[in-house]
Amino acid sequence: MRSWIACAAALVVAAPTLAEAHIKLVDPAPRYLYSGTGQKTGPCGQGAPTGDVTWYQPGETITVSWEETINHPGYFRISLDPDGGDDGHVDPADYNDLYTNANVLLDDIQDAGGSTFSAQVTLPDIECESCSLQLIQVMTDKPPWGPAGGNDLYY
Repeated sequence: MRSWIACAAALVVAAPTLAEAHIKLVDPAPRYLYSGTGQKTGPCGQGAPTGDVTWYQPGETITVSWEETINHPGYFRISLDPDGGDDGHVDPADYNDLYTNANVLLDDIQDAGGSTFSAQVTLPDIECESCSLQLIQVMTDKPPWGPAGGNDLYY
């Protein structure tokens, strides 16, 4: 068995700061509790650790579920860092930079409106004790775009 720690732009449903979030991970359980500004710091945002760990089997297909609490045009990306660190989560260089590296499990998940989203991803067939799963929202209405001062990603 291996552990997958979700490190996305995530909030616990009961958190009173939900109104500040843009997206919140529902399943698997998030690594951190966030307020709005913590979601802008990559690769996994900043917030209070939850201690939540979700266990999956190597090669298992899982459903990742999240909610968009503040709508923006753009898309979502799900990636995985197999060593549990943050070095495998690479930001896209621009709007068209899809599948940046082998750690990106699913990219260009379109934001077709609404507030509830889910996507199935197949996890790599590897053993690890602390893999981290990342969900990001790439917004196309927040210039300037890019990691050097952009305002376009939520983690």
